[in-house]
Amino acid sequence: MRGRNRKDTTKTARGGGEAEPVELAAGSWAAVLAPRLAQFAAVARHEHVTRAALELGIPQPTLSRALVRLEDDLGVALFARHGRTLSLTPAGRAFLASTERALTDLERATESVRADVDPAAGKVAFGFLHTLGSETVPGLIRSFRADHPRVRFQLVQTYGEAMIERLRAGDLDLCLTSPVPDYPDLVARRLDEQKLRLVVPDDHPLAARKRIRLAEAAGELFVCLEPGFGLRRITDALCAEAGFTPRVAFEGEEAETLRGLVAAGLGVALLPPPAVPRPGVAELTVTAPRAVREIGVAWLEGHPDTPPVAAFKKFLLSRRGKLLLR
Repeated sequence: MRGRNRKDTTKTARGGGEAEPVELAAGSWAAVLAPRLAQFAAVARHEHVTRAALELGIPQPTLSRALVRLEDDLGVALFARHGRTLSLTPAGRAFLASTERALTDLERATESVRADVDPAAGKVAFGFLHTLGSETVPGLIRSFRADHPRVRFQLVQTYGEAMIERLRAGDLDLCLTSPVPDYPDLVARRLDEQKLRLVVPDDHPLAARKRIRLAEAAGELFVCLEPGFGLRRITDALCAEAGFTPRVAFEGEEAETLRGLVAAGLGVALLPPPAVPRPGVAELTVTAPRAVREIGVAWLEGHPDTPPVAAFKKFLLSRRGKLLLR
């Protein structure tokens, strides 16, 4: 096969950037050479086929034939033969430098993925809503790590639809979200529910009330999370159930930002309880319709769990009805 043309395994990025990975075709250089790189590197270290074969645990004739096939495939002499010993040619030295980098990268990648699945010290990629980030999630992780002190977490704090997409992309193992998703490619389990309150400025005519029917707020301006957030869908649905469409004055991405807008007199909002009471607002219990949001854990159907992910999933499921601080 000396000098034979083969399909290139990289594409040059536009603008001269890094090479873009492509599919490893059966006839590509990488597919042909990958199994032989460690053999080549061992022979280059020892400059002796027999000693390299002993290190690799393969018969010396097998290794000799592999070296000949490697040089034949490349169309380049990598070694100069001196009886039973060998020395690298200039081409061999250049090839060895790239080979050692490739083998080092492979070793690091292997160690990394094996570390992630270690039952005692592996990694869990966990997504959750912004509104659960100040108290709920830190408390959960603290409790879990009491029995699993070395498990590592990659935490992703975002809104519901983004978490679902990241689950599907394989970026997340589990996510804590609301509403509880109902898709055929996901498994979801309800864990708890959280009451929502109508938040009004503390100088608002309704601020002296303790309870309110949501229909009584039909004429108010609302501040809401942006479309795509689970709490926005719940707000729209509850208002529809109360017989009106909310007039939205401002949209945001954080519940506490909305509280600030309410305190500034810019509208009212349906929000979960704050981690810390916010001055400038009054929070009213909604008596009708029943204003709650369900919170659940979701994962990708059929996706195999690593031991640390399985342990954390079991822990979350054990928190049904007691996920949230009361």
